[in-house]
Amino acid sequence: MKKQLVIVGLLACSFANNNVFAQEKQEKLDEVVVTATKFNLKKENTGKVIHKITAEELENSAGKTVLDVLNTIVGIDVRGVNTNPTEPKSVYVRGGRNRQVLILIDGVPVSDASAISQEYDLRLLSLNQIESIEVLKGASSTLYGSGAATGVINIILKKASKDKVTVGLESSLETNNTAKSKGLKAATYQYSASVNGTVGGFNFVTMLGATETYGMSSAKSNTASDFEADAFTSENGLLKLGYNFNKKFAVETFFNYDKFDYDFDAGAFRDSDVNTGDQEQYRYGIRPSFKYNNGEFYALVSLNKITRNLNQYNSFGGTLDAYVFEGNSVNLDLVNKYDFKNTGIQLIAGLNYQNHTNNSVTPFATIDKDVAKFNTIDPYISAVYISDSGLSVNVGGRLNMHSVYDNHFVYDGNVAYSVLKDENKSVKLLTSYSTAFIAPSLYQLYDGFSGNLDLKPESNKTFEIGTEATFKDFLELSVVYFNRKEEDAIIYDNTTFKYGNGSSDANGIEVSTSVKPVKDVRVNIGYTYVDKDTTEDFDDYIPKNKLVASVDVSLLKNTFFNLTYNSVGERSIYDRYGSFGTAGDNVILDNYDLLDFNVNYKAFDNKIMFFGSVTNLLNEDYSDVLGYNTKGVNYKLGFRLQL
Repeated sequence: MKKQLVIVGLLACSFANNNVFAQEKQEKLDEVVVTATKFNLKKENTGKVIHKITAEELENSAGKTVLDVLNTIVGIDVRGVNTNPTEPKSVYVRGGRNRQVLILIDGVPVSDASAISQEYDLRLLSLNQIESIEVLKGASSTLYGSGAATGVINIILKKASKDKVTVGLESSLETNNTAKSKGLKAATYQYSASVNGTVGGFNFVTMLGATETYGMSSAKSNTASDFEADAFTSENGLLKLGYNFNKKFAVETFFNYDKFDYDFDAGAFRDSDVNTGDQEQYRYGIRPSFKYNNGEFYALVSLNKITRNLNQYNSFGGTLDAYVFEGNSVNLDLVNKYDFKNTGIQLIAGLNYQNHTNNSVTPFATIDKDVAKFNTIDPYISAVYISDSGLSVNVGGRLNMHSVYDNHFVYDGNVAYSVLKDENKSVKLLTSYSTAFIAPSLYQLYDGFSGNLDLKPESNKTFEIGTEATFKDFLELSVVYFNRKEEDAIIYDNTTFKYGNGSSDANGIEVSTSVKPVKDVRVNIGYTYVDKDTTEDFDDYIPKNKLVASVDVSLLKNTFFNLTYNSVGERSIYDRYGSFGTAGDNVILDNYDLLDFNVNYKAFDNKIMFFGSVTNLLNEDYSDVLGYNTKGVNYKLGFRLQL
């Protein structure tokens, strides 16, 4: 009953005004994305499903994390998004695993070569650094290689302001309560400062930020006594320098430094006051680009080093054990686009080189970087055809040449057709068939206990079909069906205690709609259904049903209100070691519903913005990750200054 009342309340809010909403719809129709082809392309000309989070939407999300924002996108579920920030988070797209989602930063693939699945930890990034986010769903290994099996998340960092120098400051404070704790005591503090601008042909972006969080235990107590609080602190730094020699030739460089320190507990329902860890990232690179008649070329060179340290209490030996993990990755991408004028054909060709090493020292085993390493050399090509009749076709292929296992070829094709397009309405049909692969990680290959050098790369085949439509300034609607087949899925074998190959399939539907019934009011509803058929004996928290609904209201001048309702269905977790009850059983987690409120107000010619939020308004007590605390009702206040 509570869920129905919330939905009715959301819809009631949407009819608070009787004026017609005036929206610049043409800009939405002509929205440009880069992730579909690695170059600017109108979204209407791709048969892939792409969701773009704009700079305006990120501004209205002030004070949130990258994971908070991603968790509201249809088709995405972030495991652990509402647990203490000390706990790892996982991004699931369309029922896939964290390892099946490729993270890009300004088009550069990022990963942690020392992690079990080489997955990238998005806690390293601050939302303040980000200009926009593009989420490309479905298999996309033709352009992006290993890991792009269920989706690609391209995080585009902020660019320099043009023809001027700007200074920005932001600060906020927030409580950090569970559903059982109360109070208005601030426990999370965020600070950031930035300077960016353009002087002649030179442009630059500099940003510094820090976060401190206290007040909540990671593990959830199942007794009358409370566990001690676990702290999380982070530091973020970004420097981007660029120079435009002329209209044709430019060079960009970047340097990121990110670090966080944290306390963590011994496990589910188990407290610890000595377990600590930290993670540090250095990421830097250069991107020269050159435009010529009918074409454009760029080279992208980047290096990424991540070091993780853990100090964990060993209950068997009574010692505090030290773990050190170091992963290094090198990425080189040479990309060229040639436009055959007056034909509607674009040809994109590239060569990608990657090198990864893992050096891990633990009390139980050592992974030597001189042994635990591999490189890949991948040539790829993609052709785009855009006709005047509304038909767009994109086909391509990639050959993955891996230094450990044999070559692997992937391909894709997508078609978009605008059945109708004028200044009042549009209807686009889209379909795609794409293959992808995931290379085994260095840990899965070389770990002394569970590693397996005979692992095959995981293969994925994804079929999509759907439609996107708009009607005047009133309605935007997207409906997509997807079907994914996985072969040689990389799984942990509970009988051999090593990594092996299995299978896992999924299909489902995504529905996303945005309605603007009255002036200054927008109602958004996104629903995802996933049916997962797997030979793995655990589902790992993947919900079959998820609904996200929100209302955006701008009835008052310079003021923005948002109310978001999030409903997550039942999830299951395989109890491999008996940590949650009976070993070998699936534990079912109940569904839960969350209601969040956000507001911001701009003053002094938009130079300063005050923002605030109340999360989990209903103070729901639920399990996001079994055995760990989740946030109850919490309050946030902050400001952002732009000069």
